[in-house]
Amino acid sequence: MFNNLSDKLDKALHTLKGHGSITEVNVAETLKEVRRALLDADVNFKIAKDFTKKVQNQALGQDVLTTLNPGQLMVKLVKDELTELMGGETVGLNLGGSPTVILMSGLQGSGKTTFSGKLANFLKTKKAKQVLLVGCDVYRPAAINQLQVVGEQIGVEVYAEVGNNNPVEISKNAVKHAKATGKNVVIIDTAGRLAVDEAMMTEISNIHKAVSPQETLFVVDSMTGQDAVNTAKAFHDVLNFDGVVLTKLDGDTRGGAALTIKSVVNKPIKFIGTGEKMEAIDIFHPDRMADRILGMGDVVSLVERAQEQFDEEEARKLQKKIAKNQFGFDDFLSQIQQIKKMGNMKDLMGMIPGAGKALKDVDIDDDAFKGIESIIHSMTPSERSTPNSINASRKKRIAKGSGTTVQDVNQLMKQFTQMSKMMKMMQGGGGRKMMQMMKGMK
Repeated sequence: MFNNLSDKLDKALHTLKGHGSITEVNVAETLKEVRRALLDADVNFKIAKDFTKKVQNQALGQDVLTTLNPGQLMVKLVKDELTELMGGETVGLNLGGSPTVILMSGLQGSGKTTFSGKLANFLKTKKAKQVLLVGCDVYRPAAINQLQVVGEQIGVEVYAEVGNNNPVEISKNAVKHAKATGKNVVIIDTAGRLAVDEAMMTEISNIHKAVSPQETLFVVDSMTGQDAVNTAKAFHDVLNFDGVVLTKLDGDTRGGAALTIKSVVNKPIKFIGTGEKMEAIDIFHPDRMADRILGMGDVVSLVERAQEQFDEEEARKLQKKIAKNQFGFDDFLSQIQQIKKMGNMKDLMGMIPGAGKALKDVDIDDDAFKGIESIIHSMTPSERSTPNSINASRKKRIAKGSGTTVQDVNQLMKQFTQMSKMMKMMQGGGGRKMMQMMKGMK
């Protein structure tokens, strides 16, 4: 996410490191590179120029604090201005209305249908809402089938009227159906086109008038850069939508859309899509995104994801097992499943301060745990519960059954033993011993 922009901003801000004070000369040199980095990220020239001008005025208009060196101060100023550029504060959904009606808009290929499913899943699992998905794309072949597959995957009802080619009528009937069946959120997936056209705009405007949605969201493919911003403006002039959704942020995006769309349409980015899975959806936090762009990570989001998967009762059971030296491979496997539910592995690593930059050229497969899981699944229930019983002959059998080598099994056993010791030390308050052990580990 924004790797290229992050690298170039890091190099630009590196110019001030080592200087004892801020001067017009070194600030100008730094901001020239910052502006170049923004332009390379497909940020509009005027916006990039205004951005660097604001940072320059702030940098030259204040003294360097005693606790900050010039480089640190410039990073703070750039972070604050990036945050402001992307909206300044987090803006949530308006879930008023009975039911709440959410109208999805955007071009074909922007990821509207997939995101409709993600949003339905988000509202169902995190907000305890009864959601109805509505298929109003009556033009694209298999569009409604795609929505039905998504709905079945997440356990959400999909309303569709096969043979009815009137999206306005379908959307009105869907709202009536939602009221009759006790649904409190209706998400209407509308048709997209390959380009903005009058017929498309008239149709979605008519749906908007018919159902009076509490939220109208514009879904945009962040990989299209500045074109996405121009399309957003065209939609906004007709719909006056309430917020923006940026999809495919896990791809090779330059970041221009995320950085500038708020300043062009003056509407907040509300959600981002970060992968293909139904769980790959995040509320957009401008300050956290600015941290990530500048390589500072996003520990708060990482902790929030971990808390979502945290089961207090399971944690208590695990604590007792660790205290009694009964922590086994089944427990280890359970922990792996919880980590996998937190999301894309590279995305998670990017939330750790400094890790994103260190791992930028490392290909972290989402199936990184596949080999470990195969080894554990090749063990008998007895071996999983009592790892000490696994001798040389058993290791050979496990390796053969999992399609790995004895060396792979030995490595997993070693890592498991080290992890068990760490967890035991944490239980006993042996933090210092644990830190010493960690230094000796890879």
